[in-house]
Amino acid sequence: MSDIAKDKAARLLKKRGSLSSLSSHGLLARGKAEKQKDCMSTVSYMDDPGHHDDIPRPAQQMENTYRLEPSKHFPEATVSNILKDVLTSYLQEEKYEPELCRQMTKTISEVIKARVKDLMIPRYKIIVLIHIGQLNEQSMRIGSRCLWNANTDTFSSFSFCNRSLFAVANVYGVYFE
Repeated sequence: MSDIAKDKAARLLKKRGSLSSLSSHGLLARGKAEKQKDCMSTVSYMDDPGHHDDIPRPAQQMENTYRLEPSKHFPEATVSNILKDVLTSYLQEEKYEPELCRQMTKTISEVIKARVKDLMIPRYKIIVLIHIGQLNEQSMRIGSRCLWNANTDTFSSFSFCNRSLFAVANVYGVYFE
């Protein structure tokens, strides 16, 4: 992942109310000469109670477009490349530690969501699921269910392994009529 993309993702997450967390996703290897802000990942506040907006936003009234088919389909190949890029850059040299992996799933999902939203795919809702586990001669099955329109809805998936951990990333693109 390029430095520009990482900085952009960090700025986006800071703007949305993020919290700095653990600083070991490969950025420390660049050297100590860089600023301290480059050595941090971010974690969203969304799972902590009490950190949501207290001021309710007024509902925005929009007119119907009566469009039932997307004008631009979900770019599965591009999203798969994003998944591969983000997972390899964040987890290449990591060792499995439960608390670190818990924080990394949040960070990686936020970064992937920001990069997919930067593609500006109109009328698609983006759902990102990340699973990270210890690689220790065990097996694991991951399943998901949802209401699905086979003509418009789709997903991209990527699996990553190193010596001590595995990661599976799924991005679902669900067309919003």
